Amino acid sequence: MRSFTYERASSPAQAAAAAAMPGARLIAGGTNLLDLMKLQVETPAHLIDVNRLDLARIEDTPEGGLRIGAMVRNSDLAADDRVRTRYGVLSRALLAGASAQLRNKATTGGNLLQRTRCTYFYDITMPCNKRVPGSGCAALGGINRAHAILGGSDQCIATHPSDMAVAMRVLDASIETIDADGKTRTIPIADFHRLPGDTPHIESALRAGETITAVTLPPPPPGRQIYRKVRDRASYAFALVSVAAVVDATDGRIRSVRIACGGIAPKPWRSERAEAAMTDAPVGKATFDAAADSLFEGARGYGDNDFKIPLVRRTLHAVLTDLTRA
Repeated sequence: MRSFTYERASSPAQAAAAAAMPGARLIAGGTNLLDLMKLQVETPAHLIDVNRLDLARIEDTPEGGLRIGAMVRNSDLAADDRVRTRYGVLSRALLAGASAQLRNKATTGGNLLQRTRCTYFYDITMPCNKRVPGSGCAALGGINRAHAILGGSDQCIATHPSDMAVAMRVLDASIETIDADGKTRTIPIADFHRLPGDTPHIESALRAGETITAVTLPPPPPGRQIYRKVRDRASYAFALVSVAAVVDATDGRIRSVRIACGGIAPKPWRSERAEAAMTDAPVGKATFDAAADSLFEGARGYGDNDFKIPLVRRTLHAVLTDLTRA
């Protein structure tokens, strides 16, 4: 690990101002950043510690939702009675991620900003456009079993690793931020994570120094909620595919539906066309097949990850069957 300087932030605005300096990075739980620093994938010259900022509250909003501070630990968020009761898909997604020890350190803001777990990104001897723009993408012709089948580009096919973000996407969360000038803004989660295109090293809509202060959830949507994660082993593994879904079905018909997937794209993947294909349609295999067909429009395997297309289809069918069972 390379040497670096360190300071503790005294306010969110001061943290954002410090983070805007070249070579500076914020550190919260450090569950991802410290690993990357040890491997010299990330080599910040200056760290700004935000752990003492007053950003660890979970509060009810006047609209009936929740406002979750950026420093709320994953374990605390998953265990909160309001989350377990009203946003079960989020609690399940959090508990499916990492280990208990990591969840006790990992934060809400940091979870959204996780870097990919692509093995070529982690290996500084290999070309990676996300790590070194313009160097190439070794995954395209290499071992790509864990990589994207949707949303990738000729520059990058890495996937976003977060479980929490998939649930946040299906719940239509919003991310609150503050910048170096003290200005605040709210970013819908649909616009927060970026697809790689020609700039895979730019992973989010955050500007230089802009810092996450909270995540806001709207009132819970009607219907049943579920998060299902398929992985190589039962715990401590990232998703090969995952599905977060909320379905309201009555009298044999689907009244409303939301579906988001993880493990298959560079960002939490949600298909409005798939949801439209199910809305007001009868419960059953034909409707589920139509949703899957819409979801997979444009999907492409790269050899080792071809299996993800039928795997997501089967997982989606299983989730929808569970949620629409009388």
